[in-house]
Order: sequence, then structure tokens, then C-alpha cells
Amino acid sequence: MTSEPRETTVRRRGGAVPPRHGRQKRGAGVVFPAVAGVLTMALLLSGGYAAYAYNRLSGGVTRIDAIAGNTPAKDDVDGTAQNILLVGDDHRPDNATPEQMAELSTESDGGATNTDTMIVLHINADGTQATMMSFPRDSWVDIPGVGKGKLNSAFHYGTLNGGGDTGGAKLLIQTIQDLSGLTIDHYVRVSLLGFYQVVKELGPVQVCLNQAAKDKDSGVDLPAGLSTLDAKQALSFVRQRKGLPNGDLDRSVRQQYFLSQEARKVLSAGTLLNPVKMGNILGAVGGSIQTDTDLISLASQLRNLRPANIQSATIPTLGTPTIYPNGYAVSIVEVDTVGLPAFVQGLVGEPEAYTKAAAAQPASTTVTVLNGSGTTGAATNAGGVLSARGFQVGAPGSSDTTKTTLVRYPAGMEAQAKAVAAVVPGAVAVRSTTVTGVQLVLGTDGKTVQPVAAAPAPAASAAPDAEPAPAQSESSEPAPSSTDVKSYGKDGVCIN
Repeated sequence: MTSEPRETTVRRRGGAVPPRHGRQKRGAGVVFPAVAGVLTMALLLSGGYAAYAYNRLSGGVTRIDAIAGNTPAKDDVDGTAQNILLVGDDHRPDNATPEQMAELSTESDGGATNTDTMIVLHINADGTQATMMSFPRDSWVDIPGVGKGKLNSAFHYGTLNGGGDTGGAKLLIQTIQDLSGLTIDHYVRVSLLGFYQVVKELGPVQVCLNQAAKDKDSGVDLPAGLSTLDAKQALSFVRQRKGLPNGDLDRSVRQQYFLSQEARKVLSAGTLLNPVKMGNILGAVGGSIQTDTDLISLASQLRNLRPANIQSATIPTLGTPTIYPNGYAVSIVEVDTVGLPAFVQGLVGEPEAYTKAAAAQPASTTVTVLNGSGTTGAATNAGGVLSARGFQVGAPGSSDTTKTTLVRYPAGMEAQAKAVAAVVPGAVAVRSTTVTGVQLVLGTDGKTVQPVAAAPAPAASAAPDAEPAPAQSESSEPAPSSTDVKSYGKDGVCIN
């Protein structure tokens, strides 16, 4: 079996076969854990040293034109909030010696580059709260112009035919935007070696495991309980996938946890206010970063962020099956692509236009019901109840399986979407650029249209002046959380 990404449609770009991932000791790149702390340093310090530090950092950073144009305001689901795509790749140093490769617990990769860590850092409008959304590298997704493939191969395809790093960044960003519905505002990419160098300069980091971990491929060998990791051990820790119950998904947890612990260390006064330590970190960082923006602009959005206010989550998935495109066995992460917009909205909040809208009347609302629950007849039954409630209902249809029942609507139809959501307790209303009307998509969570309630019998004995009981809202049942959000930046947190 191989985990090599393969397309299920004819490749349009031409070029080399996608890079493999089945070899032992392939380095799984990790994102630079200290982006917020290092960048905010230039704002927190003052005087000549701040200018020196900023110039030293920015002088080595590579600027690339990764962000292609502005997204129309009506399609930007989180408004003025910012989304930064943090990318860790598995690129090895050019002409590295066997000793250097051993230090990284890896081997030469033949020059291929895959983006093996992809995290969208969502920062709210005032910069005080953030969520790290992990996109597992083995996610089986649609790559524009390519077809189906693993998410970590999108960058590679973008580099072909002269695209280079800029083309790779743009195709990866487009793939994640299409998948999530989020607008990516900035891009930061860090190499495998860059991660190692920064952690080495920061010094030992403490982690806590609920059970012992050992994996010869990544090099991890840690007991249960507290461990203090040097740079090599840290690299092994975030690269581990084998020996974990959920493979790629559990590795995302490793990365989220380590990033949060590193952020605590970087943002401590002992690091930020130590000119020698910060100078060494800056020297290690510059040549390892690619970004679309100047660092002061990025730092200004992160300066109010504190580790305890950074949450972590992984996009919703439906399992880790083995599939056989073109006859080849491929181990993948199956993404809940239908329910993903509801996951995103659970983290970033409802669009303002939906929050302010008043529900339309059922008679003026047309809705189509799609069955993503796997239960035969569910869409037809729900459509019948909607008709009985006065809605205009189109022919039922089917959808890919999804965990979450949702109401999809285009911008401008918030009132109609709110009317449908009001009669489907627990459904999540999400704005979509791929629909032209309101759709109710039924998920495996069992949520469906609430039937018209029968008129209640009069009370047997009620005092003439008694106050009537307040009516229960048809949508009073709280919407389920679309993901298990964790706060790994707090003290004393352990993981599996």
C-alpha cells in the first residue's frame, strides 16, 4: 500500500508524478511555532533595538505574491477578522550532510516539497482571540485544475510549469478557500530546518503525555507524564504519526499542542525582553520564512494575543479509509466537505447580515431538501413537513454524507434561510457562494423539520388573572458544536 496522492481526473498541468509519502523517516514539516511572539517583539520593544531587530528579521524574509486579489465583502464570511495560513513544509537543507539529516531525524528527499502542516490561524477583529484550524495533510480534496488529491500535494502541483513557490502558494490557498469558505488574508510558510533552528534557540520545552509514545520513523521516544524536549525531540514529537490511534488526525493534535506551549514560552517576559535571545531567534528565523506581507502589518494584528486565548480545532472528518483511485491503494482522511462550512461558522460566528435579518414568512420562502443523512426517504419526508408548514418546496435531492444538518443560502437570502432554520431545531445556517437558493441539507445528526404542533388542550383550572406561560421557541434547542475545540495553551494540559 502507498499513501501517495493520486488524481482521479486527468491532470491538466503536466509535470512530475506527485511526491511519495510512504518512505521511512520522511520528514513531516511543521509550522513555525513562534510567529506571533517573534513578530510582536518589534512592537513591544522600543528605541534603536526595535528598529535593529525588525531590520534583521525582515531582511532575510522572502516576500511572495501569494494572495490573489480581494474577495468581495459579501463573500467574506468573517468580515474584518483575519485568517493567516501557516504552512510547514518538508524541504531539507540543500547539500545537507548525513550528520545534519540525522540531527533532523530524517533523510534526503530528492528535492520534493510538500506542505505537511497546514493551519489557518483565525484572529478575531480586535486581535484578542484566535483559533488554530488544522487541515490534515492526507485530506482527500478537490484541487483546482488537478482533480482529487491529498491536500499536501496542492502546493507541489502549483509549482509545476514555472509556477514556482508563488504558484504553489496560490494553488494551496485556493484549495483551502474552496474547501472551507474562508478568505485567506495572509500566508506564512516555514521550512523543516527553520522550525528546528528556532526551537533550538528557544531552548527546552515541556510537554505532557497521558501515555508513553515511541516511533522509530519520527524518532519520538517519550514516557507518560511530563517531558522536557530539546529541538531534536521537539521535531520528532510533532512529526509522529505512526503509533497514534488516529494517525494524521492525532498528529494535528500534537502540532496544535506544541504550538500553544511554544507560544507561552515565546510570549513570556524572559524571552521577549532578552535582547541576546531574541537576536539569536531572529537570526534563525529570517531565511526560513516566506510571506505575502510586511512583518509590522502582521505583528500589529497579533500584538494583543495571549496563549490562553488561542484555541485549537481540526476540520470535521468522516474517517480514514483506504481508497483505490486508478487501481492504487491510497490511505486518506475523508473530509466532511458538506458540513465544513458549519464547522467554520461555529468558530468564526454568524455573518452580521444573518444575525440582523428577520425571518421571512414560509409562503415567501422556497427551499430544496437534500439528503446527506444516509437514511432513505429522509429528504422526501422533511419536504412534506415543510409543505405542511406553508413553505414552497422543490424536488428533493441527495448530498454527500455529512454529520451536520445545515441550511445553505446565498448572500441576500438571509431572511428566507432564517425561516427554514427556525423550524429545524439544531440546524446551522451557513452562507455559501455555490448555491443560488435556500437548501436544507439533512445530516447524520438526526436533525429534521419539526412538525406543526397540535393545538394544546385548555388548562383544566387556571386562575382568571394568571399570566400565560412563555412560548417555547421552535429553535430553542442549541445548535451542536461543529468541532471539539481545545485550549492547549493553558498550564497543566496533557494530551494522548
